[in-house]
Amino acid sequence: MGEVSSGGPESVLVTGASGFIGSAVVRALVDDGYQVRALCEPGRDDNNLAGLPVERIAGDIRDPATLDRAVEDVSTVFHLAAIYRFWAADPDLFYDVNVGGTLNVIRAVERAGCNRLVYTSTVATLGVAEDGRPASEQSLVHFEHLFGHYKRSKYLAEHEVLRAGATGLPVVLVHPTFPVGERDTAPTPTGRTIVEFLNGRIPAYVDTALNVAHVDDVARGHVLAARRGAPGRSYVLGGENMSLREMLATLADICGLPAPRLRVSPRLVLPIVRGAEWFQSTVMSREPTLPSEPVRMATTRMEYDTSRARSELGYSSMPARTALTRAARWFVENGFVKDAQVERIRRSGKLGPEIDLRVDEAGAARVQAESQTQQGTGPR
Repeated sequence: MGEVSSGGPESVLVTGASGFIGSAVVRALVDDGYQVRALCEPGRDDNNLAGLPVERIAGDIRDPATLDRAVEDVSTVFHLAAIYRFWAADPDLFYDVNVGGTLNVIRAVERAGCNRLVYTSTVATLGVAEDGRPASEQSLVHFEHLFGHYKRSKYLAEHEVLRAGATGLPVVLVHPTFPVGERDTAPTPTGRTIVEFLNGRIPAYVDTALNVAHVDDVARGHVLAARRGAPGRSYVLGGENMSLREMLATLADICGLPAPRLRVSPRLVLPIVRGAEWFQSTVMSREPTLPSEPVRMATTRMEYDTSRARSELGYSSMPARTALTRAARWFVENGFVKDAQVERIRRSGKLGPEIDLRVDEAGAARVQAESQTQQGTGPR
């Protein structure tokens, strides 16, 4: 449990606390006995925090005065607030929040003399898998792979965090991969892929890969980083690497739905998507149905090595099948899936009562073996 020298519970601040990952971090901290102050965007739905014994503060990280009040008497700040999407009518919003807001958090932490800042970055600021090897914290990003304003703004924000760390601020960085799970109310881009599949709107797949993790594991990784992370160190928080085809086939098996069999090239469809994006955003003045950024991302393989977090933090993750099962069940149970598809899933009889596969020795061993293979150590 988090403790301070006086013997009372340690007080921490979480920005972006009502979001998908942020609320999971709050729950992990509460479970460990921390006293949590939750900073939430004004007017945003904060139902993800319902029933949790936390102090809620409505505030915008673009307002320095709000942050100065929020960091009073807290030892650790978990900074998760960010614009995480692939399109905005005003692209400056990404930089105002993700970069400017982060600079405000850094200044507030410095003024308050907090013991630690845990900054939630993203694997988008790292390199991608090349030559059959997953990327890691040591992989250098290619600038041409910084697709879109989200990635670019997070890359700039991370630079400011590292610069603050170089001048003495006690910072630790965490890089979530592609978390899935319950309470993805937006949903996030990864969650949206699951919802689109459940609704029968993914007839084909592209030859790409990603790293699937459950949001609760990622949240626990944040807490471990605060406790055990080395100052200035970065940690990838992820789960299992799998191709998009394998992920969709797993969801199909879980839910009793057909898996897509047609493979398409992202490079071939990208010009079409870009044209539709321009028309919808410029002519129709609305968010594109399919932004070009995820299609551009699909031209790379987003596989990651989580060995550092496992060895230095004691991080662990459940099998991807478990994470996908829990995510699919939550979307079905919370109205994200059309009635006809829900009935189809129900008739299959596959998405039944939850089984915690975390205790599945075969699944756990598979995840551990993958991590050891990435690290080049083999079984120990």
